[in-house]
Amino acid sequence: MEHKPTVVMMGLGYIGLPTAALIASKGVNVTGVDISQNVVNTINEGKIHIVEPDLDGLVHHVVKQGFLKAATSPVEADVYLIAVPTPFKENHVPDLSYVESAVNNLIPTLKKGALVILESTSPVGTTQKVQEIIFKQRPELKGEIFIAYCPERVLPGNVIYELEQNDRAIGGIDEASTERAVWFYKHFVKGELHKTNSQTAEMCKLVENSSRDVQIAFANELSMICDKANINVWELIRLANKHPRVNILQPGTGVGGHCIAVDPWFIVSEFPDEAKIIRSAREINNYKTDWAIEKVKNEALRFKIDNGRDAIVACMGLAFKPNIDDLRESPAVHVCEALESDGFKTLNVEPNLKKETKRELTQTNEAIEKADILVFLVAHTEFKNLSLPDNKTIFDFCGVLC
Repeated sequence: MEHKPTVVMMGLGYIGLPTAALIASKGVNVTGVDISQNVVNTINEGKIHIVEPDLDGLVHHVVKQGFLKAATSPVEADVYLIAVPTPFKENHVPDLSYVESAVNNLIPTLKKGALVILESTSPVGTTQKVQEIIFKQRPELKGEIFIAYCPERVLPGNVIYELEQNDRAIGGIDEASTERAVWFYKHFVKGELHKTNSQTAEMCKLVENSSRDVQIAFANELSMICDKANINVWELIRLANKHPRVNILQPGTGVGGHCIAVDPWFIVSEFPDEAKIIRSAREINNYKTDWAIEKVKNEALRFKIDNGRDAIVACMGLAFKPNIDDLRESPAVHVCEALESDGFKTLNVEPNLKKETKRELTQTNEAIEKADILVFLVAHTEFKNLSLPDNKTIFDFCGVLC
């Protein structure tokens, strides 16, 4: 029987925890590492701190079976996965401090033959930087360990299935590292494993999300044109997509999340003169959010003039996409915060957000009853087929009412 590797997962967020749980479900011993003691305690109780379908049962099972445990510091293992945030700083410069911290924390536990895999979305060359950090502190490990990059390709709300079924691009710092990483992913991935080098794998992740961003930007730009032309953009797109070679995406309030709203800037930052379309797409999608804010503000001001009182604005949805609780880089949150900062009265509605939040939330039906202006920002299933009063002003920026 083949020896199953021991695994350390650095980071237990929206990608790290599902990945750790999936690996553990294959009978592999996994230690999940997170800087939050609360997260560690929650997982060790067999519970989860994020919303993701089927994840709660999976985590409960693998913790109960003893294959997954959480800690605040890494232990010695055969394989180390790094799935920590990679946000950007001012001027959209990538912030690799979380990656560097994770690498520095695991270095003391590395042994000969260990495999280190970076999964965090990263600028081209980051895997090489990981290698440099390791060998600077542990020069005796040169030629003795394997280092590779393998980005996730998952859709929030369907993470468990896609982690297992989707193809993966795997690139090592050398051929031996690539082969070793492929060997590891075969333990839990049913999709095809495509071998390449680390730089190509890094760029592949960025390009995938940049491509989506460009396509969404076309739809968002079209929605603003149609608004000015008094054309129903949803009907227009539906008709245009009847063409056998046309597939226009649906417009929205903007673009959010930990990938599409962030990754294109990594390319723009490194290749500012060449990435013209990618930069424009990012600017269009950001502008769509500001455009939506101005539409709502103008309507609220008109309401005050006509009615002699401030309008109550219901922000329907806060997550960055439908049917999840993830608020990262959410354009809906930006709309709410912009309205609040300018003194407008708002009600915040997010039916998927169950955990405690600093933002006061209002139930859907209560918001519909109390608000003068209903602003649909996210196409949550709960918002479909609602019975809406005729005396409300309605903005549907996400097509949930179409």
